[in-house]
Amino acid sequence: MHKRDDSRIFLPDEAATIAFAGKLAGVLKAGMVIFLRGDLGAGKTTLVRALLHALDYTWRVKSPTYTLLEQYEAGGLHLRHFDLYRFQDKEEWETAGFRDEFDGRNVCLVEWPEKAHGLIAQADLEIVFEILLSGRNISLRANTETGRKCIDLLQS
Repeated sequence: MHKRDDSRIFLPDEAATIAFAGKLAGVLKAGMVIFLRGDLGAGKTTLVRALLHALDYTWRVKSPTYTLLEQYEAGGLHLRHFDLYRFQDKEEWETAGFRDEFDGRNVCLVEWPEKAHGLIAQADLEIVFEILLSGRNISLRANTETGRKCIDLLQS
């Protein structure tokens, strides 16, 4: 039995990840902050790419590993994909203007959020990836009412 604000989903392959991303795309709301946690190669960027494609984004989706941020418009939403793996310090955060991206309108998808601890608002939803011998588990955790509604819609 899952608590209302927590859920675990098995993704046996990339097709399952794409299917989940399609469901997630259907429940996104402007202003959401989503943390993506997991080891290197766990599928965080694959999920973002599939999410954007589910929102009818047809161009190439690049990993922001070196740029730290890629911006997209799709499905009537402004999406910001952060990959903070190489993020260094608070000064870099301010200089790059990242704080401005968390404006209540953009959907912010943040890989490696712990690298910017204390700089980012609480996530509405956290998706934690666990690599298995075959496939992945993802755990969904809601931190706000918006996140709880999102999980409820995903489970319906």
